[in-house]
Amino acid sequence: MSIQKIAKLAGVSVATVSRVLNNSDSVKAKNRERVLQAIKESNYQPNLLARQLRTARSYMILVMVSNIANPFCGEVVKGIEEEAEKNGYRILLCNSGSDLQRSRSGLSLLSGKIVDGIITMDAFSKLPELSALIGSAPWVQCAEYADSGTVSCVGINDVDASQHVVSQLADGGRRRIALINHDLSYKYARLRERGYKSVLHLRDLEYQVVEYASDLSSSAGMAAMNKLLANNPPDAVFAVSDTLAAGALRAIEQAGLRVPQDIAVVGFDGTELSEMVSPPLSTIEQPSRDIGRKAVKLLLNKIDNPDAPTERVMMDWRYVARAST
Repeated sequence: MSIQKIAKLAGVSVATVSRVLNNSDSVKAKNRERVLQAIKESNYQPNLLARQLRTARSYMILVMVSNIANPFCGEVVKGIEEEAEKNGYRILLCNSGSDLQRSRSGLSLLSGKIVDGIITMDAFSKLPELSALIGSAPWVQCAEYADSGTVSCVGINDVDASQHVVSQLADGGRRRIALINHDLSYKYARLRERGYKSVLHLRDLEYQVVEYASDLSSSAGMAAMNKLLANNPPDAVFAVSDTLAAGALRAIEQAGLRVPQDIAVVGFDGTELSEMVSPPLSTIEQPSRDIGRKAVKLLLNKIDNPDAPTERVMMDWRYVARAST
C-alpha cells in the first residue's frame, strides 16, 4: 500500500498524509483521524528508506554482544530490543566475542550511517580500542559498570554482590570457599574476584583458590570444578555465572559428592538455568532485561542530545537462596 493509495482511501491529499506521518500540527483533527483510520485498515508500513532520508536517521541500533550463547546476554538483548521497538527503533546484533577485528567489521555500520548508535557488551579492557573506532558516535556500555570515563554505562555493583555471596557461605559455616572465574579482561570478573577475596581477608579464612574457566559454558565450569576437586577440595564454590555453576554441579555429582551437604554452590546472573538444574541453584539475580532497557534509554538520550553528559547507572541486584546452599 503506497502513500498515494492511503490518500485516496482517506479522501485527502498526499501532502496531508505526509504531514500526518511526520506528526505535523498543521493537520485538522478530522483529516488526521481519516488518515489514521485508512492506515489502520490497510496495515500500511511507512517506507523506512524515505523516513531515513527525511530525518537523517536510520532508526537502527547496533548491539555488540561478547557471547550471545550466554543466557544472561540473551536476556539483556531481549530488554534492548523491547525498549528499542517501543521507541521506533530496530536492532542489528553482532556477536563480537570481544574480538577487535569482528568489532571493527560491525562498527563500519556507523560510518555508513546504517545505525544511529551503538550498545556494547564487550570486555572492558577493549574499550580504549573501541573508543578509537567509535569516535564521537552515540555509545553506551552495557552490563560493565565504569566509575570513570566518557562512555555512559549501566550495570550492577559486582563487588557488593560477590561480598554478599561469600558472606552468606561463611555465615553458613563454610570455611573452604573457592571461586570459579572467567576472563579477567572483563571488569565484572575482576570486581567479583575482588569481592570474593575481600571477604576471605575480613573473615580470616586462609583457603583461597581461584580456577579460571576457558569460557562461560557449562563444560568449562565442569572442567574448572574437576581441578578444584583434584586437590584439597572446597566445601563451597562461588561461580561468576550460572552456566559455570551448572557445570560445577555436574562435576560434583559425577565425583559422588552431594550438593549442598558436601559442597555448596552459588552462581551469578539469575537466568532460567538456575531454576532448571538439580538441585536448583542459589544465585545473584541481575535485572537483565531492565539493564538492556536502561541502556537503550541512555543511548536515545545521547542520540537526541549529543552534548548530554556521561551517565553511569547502577541497578539493584538480589540474592536468591535455593537448594544448592
